[in-house]
Amino acid sequence: MIDHLSLGVRDLAASRRFYDAALAPLGYRCLSHDDGSLGYGRDSAALWLLGTGHPVNPDPRSGLHVCLRASDRASVDAFHAAALAHGGRDHGAPGLRPDYGADYYAAFVTDPDGYRIEAHVG
Repeated sequence: MIDHLSLGVRDLAASRRFYDAALAPLGYRCLSHDDGSLGYGRDSAALWLLGTGHPVNPDPRSGLHVCLRASDRASVDAFHAAALAHGGRDHGAPGLRPDYGADYYAAFVTDPDGYRIEAHVG
């Protein structure tokens, strides 16, 4: 249903360091970049980061988050570790989430702008 999603970020260079590292274990990479944007995906860019002085302020009560598919639990674990090592903050360690499904394995982080990013398998 969704072709792509764009998020405004304050510091494109910091976001690139974070997303390059965090998304690599999931098989995603930066496929497009210029002075004002980064586009991530596998075969085509589906997650766009746009440099702006006025990004939407993340609100932990809003329910907004971006969830990315992982191929296995090890890639979820690696996503979480890489995100924390490159400017992200923990928002839920890797593990089973039985409330979401018997085999739902996920990890949650916040990116340098405070957006909540999830990786899951199952």
